[in-house]
Amino acid sequence: MKHDTDILLTGLAFPEAPRWRSDRLWFTDQHARRVMTVKPDGQAECLLETDDLPGGLAWLPDGTVLVVAMSERAVYKIKDRAWTQYADLSALAPFHCNDMIATAGGRVYVGNFGYDLHGGAPQAKTHLIAVETDGSCRIAAEDLLFPNGCVITPDDSILIVAETFASRLTAFTIGDDGLLHDARVWADLGQATPDGICLDAEGAIWVASPGTGEVIRVEQGGKISTRIKPLGVPYACMLGGPEYRTLFITTSETDHPNEANLLKSGRIEVTKVKVPGARLP
Repeated sequence: MKHDTDILLTGLAFPEAPRWRSDRLWFTDQHARRVMTVKPDGQAECLLETDDLPGGLAWLPDGTVLVVAMSERAVYKIKDRAWTQYADLSALAPFHCNDMIATAGGRVYVGNFGYDLHGGAPQAKTHLIAVETDGSCRIAAEDLLFPNGCVITPDDSILIVAETFASRLTAFTIGDDGLLHDARVWADLGQATPDGICLDAEGAIWVASPGTGEVIRVEQGGKISTRIKPLGVPYACMLGGPEYRTLFITTSETDHPNEANLLKSGRIEVTKVKVPGARLP
């Protein structure tokens, strides 16, 4: 099959939530229940084996790593290859939590499915949850259809979230109180199903679209300037590498838990891009 990428790492179940940090790519191998890293030379390491599905990753200002426990609907701190609970979101999230992003000050925003996706439940709108540095939680924005990957602009003023099954990127102004205001469509993506996303230095957003099998670079308003075809189905992407010009793409043949663990078709794929990534905390 023709594709536009090189293969950095194979043999994964379902890689998700890629983040560039400390000269390596961090990610969760979700259905294998592992938090991992891989260096640009392909050297991989498992940092933590979890007893729940690990979702999004983020960092507190002091360097503490946070990871979402999806079915428990909680956020955990990782230290010394163990994890301890940081925040309990179960009273606010109606179903599995998924991706997460942190502001420079350490507040994190966590999305959730809103309904039992793999169990065949009907679609239902849900919300983003803000978690403060003391672990307290509250609803920050409502009426979102499968809020997934997020980016925050370098000045910490705007959060943009991928609404996967609404086929759009939605922007919010981040209030001084941490709540999200003034919801507006940042880009209508047509047939695409935006999952994981990342921001580049020109303010465009790279979007992994598993539904259309491509990664697209989108400008505000919806103009698509670049399309990349990976070998596998893309679920998330992140800019990193020494010059922030490597686009890392997490791919798999399926997101179904049992099938993903059986196939082990997950990969980290890479390609070079012209515009570097935005350097965020």
